[in-house]
Amino acid sequence: MTTGARGRNFPIARRRMHQPARNSSEEDTMTTNYDPALAPTFERIDTYEEWQKNEGAVIHGGLYIRDLYSLELDYWPRKGCNGAVVYLDGDEETDEHVVEVGPAGKTNPERHMFNEVIYVLSGRGATSVWYDESRKQTFEWTEGAYFSIPMNAWYQHFNGSGTEPTRMVSVTNLPGMIRKFITEDFIWNNPYVFPDRLTAEEGWASGSGQMYKGRVWETNFLPDAANMPMPDWSERGAGGTNIMLSLSDNTVSSHISEFPVGTYKKAHRHGPGAHLLITGGVGFALVWQKEDMSDLVKADWQRGSLYLPTQDAYSEYFHQHFNVGTTPARYINMSPSNSRKYTYQRGINDPSRRGEIRAMVSIKEGGIQLEYEDEDPRVHEIFEAELAKYGQECRMKNLVSTCTGVPGPENKKGALQDYD
Repeated sequence: MTTGARGRNFPIARRRMHQPARNSSEEDTMTTNYDPALAPTFERIDTYEEWQKNEGAVIHGGLYIRDLYSLELDYWPRKGCNGAVVYLDGDEETDEHVVEVGPAGKTNPERHMFNEVIYVLSGRGATSVWYDESRKQTFEWTEGAYFSIPMNAWYQHFNGSGTEPTRMVSVTNLPGMIRKFITEDFIWNNPYVFPDRLTAEEGWASGSGQMYKGRVWETNFLPDAANMPMPDWSERGAGGTNIMLSLSDNTVSSHISEFPVGTYKKAHRHGPGAHLLITGGVGFALVWQKEDMSDLVKADWQRGSLYLPTQDAYSEYFHQHFNVGTTPARYINMSPSNSRKYTYQRGINDPSRRGEIRAMVSIKEGGIQLEYEDEDPRVHEIFEAELAKYGQECRMKNLVSTCTGVPGPENKKGALQDYD
């Protein structure tokens, strides 16, 4: 009998192991003698839901998390520290894990066959990572660090403070993986090593990397994702900056974006997968699906907010980001799938199908972006009303004709073509 990581079995595994014996005559007549009134109901099992029930961790749901810093946690046996699992309404193949390591504490060593991208919310410490225990690599981090553990490598987090806890949030593709492979042992007790993901050479987390066209930074470790300088990406609106990330040779897609005080970005539309973690600033998001915006939802955010730009796991939604605070607003799009490096669907090298290109091109020209001149006038009215509450001035005069504020960034539009 196959057991899980802690001796558990999923019901589907037992059913597959226990096939009823039939002779040839029964096989010949089982369909002709079928009586729906007497036949048992075929059981459908969600292996991720079963894992949640048995994991012993606090589970949070809802549309979004307003404040990860104050999120309720409790002891999580697998981690060996306080933590919680977050599974939002827009999640399907992804979830979020929050862990808090106490002063001078550490997590249990762990490895797993799913992608995980990790952001340090608070504190300082170190992480050891290894395939071979005699060749551990240990790197230090502080608040704002961002990294992805190599697939199925062992790792362990340590709190470097003797007086303060450290808190991390990660986004994973555990739900999709456990629903595909069913057996917990495959996920957590798999001996397979990916030798190209973590070599024996020191310096895996040095922070070095390679910059490519399209603002793509390939690296293993970002020591300060909350403050690092980034190239211009005004095509997405408001004179913003951005960097696209390829992390640890995993199938992880992330990017970081920032936009100025008194501005907002252009709306765009896509399906589930993106997880937006606010690392700085105060503002809100608007999310809607219907053309008349009758289903409009406003989500206020701040440093430590986490939200998905979709309200379910099946549909495409428009969403838009607004800065009403006194500092630039920055967020990380944390996504443990849809790799920027490895294609995940046919024809993805065609610029007209690449998300990062379509994101800055008007819907009228084959993209997924709503230009300022095409947005509903209510959007700007909502923004100026929110700015007034915070005593801030609108700086969209160069971008929106109805703006009552002052000139700000100039408008710039993208094209449905590859980078030069």
